[in-house]
Amino acid sequence: MASKQDGLNRGLPHQARGHRVAVIGASGYGGLQTLRLLQGHPLFQVTFLGGERSSGKRWSQLTPFLPLPGDPLVQSPDPEAIAAAADLAVLSLPNGLAAQLVPPLLELGVKVVDLSADYRYRSLAQWQEVYAAEAAQVPRQDDELCKQAVYGLVEWEEERIRQARLVAAPGCFPTASLLALLPFLKQGLIELDGIVIDAKTGSSGGGRAAKEHLLLAEAGEAVMPYGVVGHRHTSEIEQMASQVAGQAIQLQFTPHLMPMVRGLLATVYCRLRDPGLAAEDCTTLLQVAYRDRACVQVLPVGTYPSTKWVRQTNRALISLQVDPRTGQLILMSAIDNLIKGQAGQAVQCLNLMAGLDGATGLPLLPFYP
Repeated sequence: MASKQDGLNRGLPHQARGHRVAVIGASGYGGLQTLRLLQGHPLFQVTFLGGERSSGKRWSQLTPFLPLPGDPLVQSPDPEAIAAAADLAVLSLPNGLAAQLVPPLLELGVKVVDLSADYRYRSLAQWQEVYAAEAAQVPRQDDELCKQAVYGLVEWEEERIRQARLVAAPGCFPTASLLALLPFLKQGLIELDGIVIDAKTGSSGGGRAAKEHLLLAEAGEAVMPYGVVGHRHTSEIEQMASQVAGQAIQLQFTPHLMPMVRGLLATVYCRLRDPGLAAEDCTTLLQVAYRDRACVQVLPVGTYPSTKWVRQTNRALISLQVDPRTGQLILMSAIDNLIKGQAGQAVQCLNLMAGLDGATGLPLLPFYP
C-alpha cells in the first residue's frame, strides 16, 4: 500500500540534495521567483507545492514557462501534509493568510520564512494598526509569535536568523532603504529628524493579480507617486531604523511606480552631524559595514547604481554623495525587487536556517543589458 508520504510527493521525484522545502503560494511572483532559485540550488529540494485556488492542478497548467521535474500537483496547504513533506517552508501569501498557517507549522517542527507582512512587526497590535483592512477580516491571537519572529534583513540579523524558526522577510522598499541608511544610524553620524526616502520601483512589486493601475496602458510611459502619506512600508522602515539608532525615528517615505517590470532604486536624504565629512569618508564606512557581505556591493564615489546592474540578482548596489553646500548625505541603493527584495532574500534566510552560507545558490551577476 502506498504511504501517505508517497501521495504527498507524487510527481516530485526524490533528489538527494539535502534540505526539503515547501513553497506555498507557488504561482505568484514571489513563489515563482523562489522556485526558480531553489531549482538551481545545490542543497535544497522542493518537495511540496501549495496553493488554495490552484490546488489539484498540474504545475504545467499554471506555469508552462517554468517546468518542474515530474510536473507535480499543487496541493492544498494543509499543515500536516506540509510537515510530512518538508523541513522548511516559504510562504508567499497575501497579508493575513500566512498567520493562519504559521502556528500549526511551527508546532509540527517546520521552520518558516514568511514573505508577507504578517510577522514583520514586533507586536500583533502594530500589525493590526498598519494592516487594518486585513486585520478586520482575519482574526489573530498570535502576539507571542510576533515577538519571536526575526526580521529577515540578512546583513543585519544573520546570527538571529541562524537560530530562528520563524523569519519575516522584509519588504522590498525597506530592504533597499535600510541597507543604505543603517550603517550611518548605527555610528550616529546623521541627524535623526528630516530623513527623506524617495524610491522608485517596477510594476512587478504590485504582485501578479490583475490591478487597473498596473495595466500597460496605465503604467507605460508614466511615472506615478503613490502612498505619499502613510504607505505601509514607512512604519516597517521606522521600526528597524529606530532599533539600530536606539531611539524612535520618524521619516518621510514616498514610492513611485516606474514603467519597468522589475527593479527598485531608493534615494535617501539625511543631514550629516559633522559637515566636515567627505563622500570618501562615508563610503569607507559603508565598505567596512559590508566588507564580508557577498550580496551587498559598495560603489566608488561618483559611480551611481542602476537597476539594470542588479537585474535578476540577489545583490544590492549602494553608493553615496555628500553635498558640502547643504550638509546633506545622499544615499542611493538599487536592488531587484523580486530577488534581493523578496525571493532571493528568502533563500538567503533559508540558507542560514539550514546552517549554510547565506549566499549559497544565489545569483550575483546581472543579466545585462
